[in-house]
Amino acid sequence: MPEQNQINHDPNYPEGDIPPLLAYAFRPFFILLPAYIALSILLWGLAWSGQINLFMDDILTWHIYEMIFGVASAGIVGFILTGVPEFYAGVKPVVGKTLLAIVTLWVIGRLAFWMIDWLGVVFVALTNLPLLIWVIALIAKPIFSDPLRKNVSLGVIFITIVLIQGWFFVAMAEWIKADTMSILKVGLGAFMVLELLALRRINTGAINGWLENRNIDDTFIARPPRYNIAILCVSLFTVFEFIIPNNLILGWLGLAASAAILNTLNDFFIDEEIIVFKSPVLPLFLILVLMALGYGLMGFDYLNDDLYGINHFRHFLTTGVFGLSFFMVMVIVGTIHTGRVLESNRWVNFSVILIILATILRSLIPFAVEYSHWLYLSSSTLWAIPFIIYLVLFYSWLSQPRVDGLPG
Repeated sequence: MPEQNQINHDPNYPEGDIPPLLAYAFRPFFILLPAYIALSILLWGLAWSGQINLFMDDILTWHIYEMIFGVASAGIVGFILTGVPEFYAGVKPVVGKTLLAIVTLWVIGRLAFWMIDWLGVVFVALTNLPLLIWVIALIAKPIFSDPLRKNVSLGVIFITIVLIQGWFFVAMAEWIKADTMSILKVGLGAFMVLELLALRRINTGAINGWLENRNIDDTFIARPPRYNIAILCVSLFTVFEFIIPNNLILGWLGLAASAAILNTLNDFFIDEEIIVFKSPVLPLFLILVLMALGYGLMGFDYLNDDLYGINHFRHFLTTGVFGLSFFMVMVIVGTIHTGRVLESNRWVNFSVILIILATILRSLIPFAVEYSHWLYLSSSTLWAIPFIIYLVLFYSWLSQPRVDGLPG
C-alpha cells in the first residue's frame, strides 16, 4: 500500500451520491469478513468438539475450503480492489452498484457452499468461481499493461488461485481423479505466496508511514530478493507435497522455507531506532514468524519416522498467518483509508495476543490428544474474539465518510 500520507485518491473518483458503505471495496468486505470469520469458526469449534451437529456431511472439507477460499477471498478482494486504484493513476475505484454486486456474489457463494449437499457441486462452483474471475477482469488491464511490471506477480498468483479453485471443484465433482484435500493444501500454499507478495507491499507502506508520523529519519525497505527466495521455497514445498506426499525431501524443503522466511525479518532492523517491538510493527513481524514456524515444524515432522502433527502444525499458517494478517490488514486499511493516523491501540494489541494464543492451542493438539475437544473449542473461541473486537472498534469508521473529507 502507499505510504500513509501519500495515498493517491483518484481525481476521477466516480461522481454521484455513493453511500459510505459502498464508497470503497474495503468497507463492506471488512465488515462482513470479521463477522463471517467469528460465526464460521465458532460453529466449526462447536461442531468438531462434538457440541453441535452441522447440517452438512463433510464438515472438514467445508471448514478448510471456507477458510482458504471463502474467508481469504474476501480479504484479498477487499485489499486488491482498494489498492489497485492507488497503485495506478487513472484507475477508477470499484464503488456503488458494481461493488454491491461483487459483495452479493461473495455472500451467495458462502451460502451455496454451506448447502452443497442439496445444491450439488456444479451449482456451488458456478456461484463461487465467478467472484475471483470478475475481480481479475477488473484489475488485469492496469497490472499487466504497466511497463514497469511491478505488480505482475500479484496478478499471476491471483490467476493461479482461481485455477486451483476450479481444479478443486472439478475433482470434487469427480470429473477427474484427484484428492480434494491435497488440492486444498496446494491452495493454501498459493495463498502463502500471495501473503508474502502482499506483505512486502503492506509492510513497506504502513511502516514507512508510521516512521514518518513519528519523525523517525529512516526508511523501511522490504527487500525483494529475500521475499523472492522465500516464495521459491514455499512454492517448492507446496508442489512437492502434492507430487510426493510424506517424502523425506519435504522435511528439508520445509526447513528451507522456514529459514528463507526468517531471513525477511532482517528488514525490520533499521539503523535509526529499534522498531520491531513497537505497535503496529510487531504484529507485522509476527506474521512472518508464524509462517516460518509453520513450515519449520512441518519440515521437522516430515523428517521424523512417526508423522503425527503435520496438519496440526499447518495451523500456524491458517489460524496464525491468515488470522493475524487478515486482522492487521483490516486494522491498517480501516484506519488509514478512513483518513486517520495509524497508532497503537490496546484492544488491537490484545487481539494480536489472542490470535497467537489460539494458534498455539490449536497446534498443541497432537501433544495433548486427551484434551483435543477442549483445545478445538477454546482455540476457535479465542480466534473469533479479535474479529468481534474489530467490528466493535471499526464498524462506525467503515460505515461513515472519511474524517478528512476525501472521497472513499
